[in-house]
Amino acid sequence: MIFFQMKHIILILAFSACQCGYAQKASVTVYADKPSCKINREIYGQFAEHLGSCIYGGLWVGKNSHLENTDGYRTDVLNALKDLRVPVLRWPGGCFADEYHWMDGIGPVDKRPKMQNNNWGGTIEDNSFGTHEFLNLCEMLGAEPYISGNVGSGSVEEMAKWVEYMTSDGDTPMANLRRQNGREKSWNVRFLGVGNESWGCGGSMRPQYYADLYRRYATYCRNYDSHKLYKIASGASDYDYDWTRVLMENIGNRMDGLSLHYYTVKCWDKSKGSATLFSDDEYYWTIAKCVQIEDVIQKHCDIMDAKDPEKKIGLIVDEWGTWWDEEPGTVKGHLFQQNTMRDAMVAALTLNIFQKYTDRIKMANIAQVANVLQSMILTDTIGSGHMVLTPTYHVFRLYQGFQDAMALPVGVTAPEYAVEGGHMQNAENVNMQALSVSAARKPDGNIVVSLVNTRLDKPLLTSVDVTGCSVRNVEGEILSSGDVRDYNDFVNPDKVCVARHEGIKIKKGTVTLEVPPLSVVVLDVECQ
Repeated sequence: MIFFQMKHIILILAFSACQCGYAQKASVTVYADKPSCKINREIYGQFAEHLGSCIYGGLWVGKNSHLENTDGYRTDVLNALKDLRVPVLRWPGGCFADEYHWMDGIGPVDKRPKMQNNNWGGTIEDNSFGTHEFLNLCEMLGAEPYISGNVGSGSVEEMAKWVEYMTSDGDTPMANLRRQNGREKSWNVRFLGVGNESWGCGGSMRPQYYADLYRRYATYCRNYDSHKLYKIASGASDYDYDWTRVLMENIGNRMDGLSLHYYTVKCWDKSKGSATLFSDDEYYWTIAKCVQIEDVIQKHCDIMDAKDPEKKIGLIVDEWGTWWDEEPGTVKGHLFQQNTMRDAMVAALTLNIFQKYTDRIKMANIAQVANVLQSMILTDTIGSGHMVLTPTYHVFRLYQGFQDAMALPVGVTAPEYAVEGGHMQNAENVNMQALSVSAARKPDGNIVVSLVNTRLDKPLLTSVDVTGCSVRNVEGEILSSGDVRDYNDFVNPDKVCVARHEGIKIKKGTVTLEVPPLSVVVLDVECQ
């Protein structure tokens, strides 16, 4: 993460009073006859770090827990993640990865050594959730595992042996150790991160030094049997374009992917703001900061294109999302935050942007899956064991139709509004289009269209034209709420939830509908 201070007051430029509350018009054209690249399902990936109660109390409670569990995994969380169709899950960190020594997390649970989580609150962990527990969870979810290897405090030998332990089916020392620990066949591990945030918590390295270190580590992380690793270098944070440039020049095609981290955060060195108590102006600032990720992605892509015009190296946005202050009364350093409609809007807008860059972005992992930052799920880990699905969970559920669909270009005409100081690197106004749109053709031939109205006060009467096909039927779902500060909790778990979107019409092949303020609408368009 890059440290900076917020120096500009965020103001919404005033609209005339006569406009307030009245519907405005928008038009969308979906070019169904001009498909581009496949939207990799891994773009909707998740991230599970040993941080707070993400693992212990979120995903894992152990077989002897009083909470209902399936071989130690929380049954309610397990089922919710199955319903979400998680495509890929990143583990064990994050900053934790570069202090994690994998051999402490294998073998009989009662003989595994404890460790202190120095990055996140000094929590003592018992290593009961290790390699077997994580990879078995991925199999249960139908998700691909993404392993973050320890470069910061680990050794080349340690990482090489971990790869052998997970992926070798031969008569090798680590494969035989795995068999002794109860797993005969290797796991399907493809994604391997060679370090994490090596410029910061992963070792405070310079890019030139990390580039050489990557080349060394990656050399000894070998492919066993039919397994072929997809090796991901530890990439830049936000606006550090020099890091990307140095790695492209010094690593190049020795890496399959290059990571990027981008958080929608107000500032790092003081209060980040409340997750639930914020003004309308702060909401609009958040939206402006969120969509700035597109400019950041474009600049990193331009650097990658100069060295890799065929786009063989994937951009992997393996940490993204909102970051607010911890909830009052929770453990310092555990990063537990609530999740409002504001967070849902950030999720939808960000996914729409990722889907525009599918020629380069091959994976993304929102931070994090449970109880940490912009999570999918919140759990009560010490009381009744309740679970709640967040507004962000519902966005990911709505966007399932985009997984492995073919991205389609769109044309959008919609009202704009301005946010002052939204760009963190200067004080220029940011012109925001009120409607964000993404579209794709699903494998079944139907067209999926997402429509996100970021305004808090004006509905958009929207027409959608689809070229290259004749629209037969349209179904729609909507996520919305009466207040941007609304959230789900253990008392009101369904305050923000998905509903069928009524009032969609088809006239002469054009779809018309109202997109309410503060809403995410996803259409499933049947064509012939």
